[in-house]
Amino acid sequence: MSKILGFATFDVRFPTSRTNDGSDAMNRSPDYASAYVIVRTDAQDGLAGHGFVFTIGRGNEVQIAAIRALEPFLAGRDVDEVLGDLGGLSRELVGDSQLRWLGPERGVMHMAIGAVLNACWDMAARRAGKPLWRLLAELSPQEVVDLIDFRYLADVLTPADALALLERGSEGREQRAAALERDGYPAYTTAPGWLGYDDDRLEKLCAQAVHAGFELVKIKVGGRLEDDLRRCAIARQTIGDAIGLALDANQVWDVPTAISWIGALARFDPAWIEEPTSPDDILGTAAIRGAIQPVRVAVGEHVANRVIFKQLLQAQAIDIVQIDACRVAGVNENLANLLLAAKFGVPVCPHAGGVGLCELVQHLAMFDYVALSGTTQERRIEWIDHLHEHFVAPAVVLDGRYRAPLTAGASTEMHHESLAAFSYPGGAAWLSDRVLG
Repeated sequence: MSKILGFATFDVRFPTSRTNDGSDAMNRSPDYASAYVIVRTDAQDGLAGHGFVFTIGRGNEVQIAAIRALEPFLAGRDVDEVLGDLGGLSRELVGDSQLRWLGPERGVMHMAIGAVLNACWDMAARRAGKPLWRLLAELSPQEVVDLIDFRYLADVLTPADALALLERGSEGREQRAAALERDGYPAYTTAPGWLGYDDDRLEKLCAQAVHAGFELVKIKVGGRLEDDLRRCAIARQTIGDAIGLALDANQVWDVPTAISWIGALARFDPAWIEEPTSPDDILGTAAIRGAIQPVRVAVGEHVANRVIFKQLLQAQAIDIVQIDACRVAGVNENLANLLLAAKFGVPVCPHAGGVGLCELVQHLAMFDYVALSGTTQERRIEWIDHLHEHFVAPAVVLDGRYRAPLTAGASTEMHHESLAAFSYPGGAAWLSDRVLG
């Protein structure tokens, strides 16, 4: 009987601020970072689970401390017991009264729970010898329902509702799994559009994105309106009218500013505007959506929990749900978010603008296609072409489509060399001016 020994944690930071990668109107100098955890066991085969919380640098040490606070909940427990009831583990961690007081169900502690749960799902998929998307898709509808906490959701989504959606989604899932492995899943790229890139780089990268087969490009907005008008004109002229152009304000506007600013940018036929205001301002987001139609509103990168998603959908505030693999309490809560989107008939386009997010969230989107929504229409996973080389099983995009992962696990494991080189502050990348990798 294998036991969980405990956690190994790493404060991993990549100096992306040196090249303006990841820059936007709200976050102008991010250092893409990972509060990284390995759930270790005494299994003879070295079984372990890998998870993380994405941050942008400072504060990573606080996130690590929150992850370490969860170690006593798992250390010493039987691996079979833990992996056999990940729904119960989710309810135990999220429901702990002393931890819950720090949220409730939001912020640093909630994301730490997500990292640990995601690591356990990685371990479960490794032990099963399957990529996470396939492990999830092959669960029975009732097994998926049992993973989810329906508290606070039952006014719009009951266990019976979820079961019906999953039973409908199970029809034809084997054929869709085969199609996914053959054809991949649609992607869109944010790589050209970071706010700190100059116009020449924006134009060059937009042209490269079209050549690479992407059918939608996203650029950051919200710095200065005159800059946005110029940059959007460059992007639209470069990609042409047949390619979608999405915009992302990263929460920088209040409601009146958002309505006015988006009105000025509407001439570029944006596919959507992402995070036009605070993600907690449900009524404000609804007001923006009502004022800017037919421009669509996409929100989710910073949505703290399933309850906020529920209310955004109830208020008809969003046209696109953008789940994030590390913002909420892991796979379990994101299954609830996917079911909410399916109940309201709103497409899901996951956020993946950060180190490791492409690797992990692809599994959730692919589960949604294979076992729930049954479609990729109006759905794309974000792609940023940074830092994938640090992962043992990196996400792969070819011809504008994610290739379905075939390696067992959640694609969350980093190379040991990367963990060492980019650990803060003593890793080689932080002891010199040279960016490694």
